[in-house]
Amino acid sequence: MDSRIGSIANELRAGQTPPEVSVRTFLGWFDAQRRRYRIVQNIRDELAKEGVRTVPDFETVWIDAPIRFVLSEGDGVSASFEPKTPGESPPKAPETVAPNRWESREVTYKVGRLAAANQGIVSVPPDKPVAQAVTIMMLRGFSQLPVMTDDGAVLGMLSWRSVGTRMVLNRAAPLVRDAMEPHHEVRSDVSIFDAIQAIVANDYVLVRGADGRITGIVTANDLSLQFHDLTEPFLLLGEIENLVRNLIGNVFSADELKTACNPADASRVAYVETVADLSFGEYIRLLQLPPNWSRLAINIERDVFCQSLDAVRKIRNDVMHFDPDGIEPEELQQLRQFTRFMRQLASARG
Repeated sequence: MDSRIGSIANELRAGQTPPEVSVRTFLGWFDAQRRRYRIVQNIRDELAKEGVRTVPDFETVWIDAPIRFVLSEGDGVSASFEPKTPGESPPKAPETVAPNRWESREVTYKVGRLAAANQGIVSVPPDKPVAQAVTIMMLRGFSQLPVMTDDGAVLGMLSWRSVGTRMVLNRAAPLVRDAMEPHHEVRSDVSIFDAIQAIVANDYVLVRGADGRITGIVTANDLSLQFHDLTEPFLLLGEIENLVRNLIGNVFSADELKTACNPADASRVAYVETVADLSFGEYIRLLQLPPNWSRLAINIERDVFCQSLDAVRKIRNDVMHFDPDGIEPEELQQLRQFTRFMRQLASARG
């Protein structure tokens, strides 16, 4: 356990307010960079042991969002944790982790978890010349600019479309207020998939945070980049699996493929009829046996291949827990390299 959690718990029970940290920093306390299932569960266990939780929940917000710490039984200091006598250390909260270690949690991936939704916004006042706003858009490579007052109220949106429409219609628009159009926004707690509809229809959405402020703008380009980052591992894993299947599919009979299954699981053994029915782990068990490996007739080191395939299997398990945090850059590079290797192998085999 990271000792900082215990120190934070003591500060809270003493009526002090520990400083906020970012989710990324918080994960670093546990030598983690991403919110993988087991990492999250271990962190929740440690927080529960000390009777502490984060606000907002560290799993549901943008990875660089700030979080604060409170006692689990409320946002205030609980009297039950006060020392009975001066100098006496406050007792720890009872360990209440359920035997199965599962805790119900938010299942929707919210738009507020996207980086673009949290990176602030460049806006223009309504009484500025359109030429000034257009200059900002050109310099920054923006397609639109929110029109906002000094106190953060959104009045509309200036875009190339709104400016161009007025030019075509010969309508004078010297000031930003003359060329703006209605804006579109979503709350930060809206599902990413619900926000997609608004983004596709309008090319962007402004994101309004829980505190009522506009925290960012998510454009169609942001969405494309986000889903590229999320889908590339899926596509690479699909290609790797098909390449592995092609490598062994016509080499082994159905009965031989069944030997890769757990013999104690009769239903699993009965289910397997072709190589497409095997799991990644079963590919490895099949190919780890020297007699099976020799039937592939390839001059590749068996142990190195199986170790690499097992590394892909572990990455696959994380990728299947779809998460906007994505996977580690090193893991993505591993998938790319193994895909290239399998392509070369397939090409050489003809």
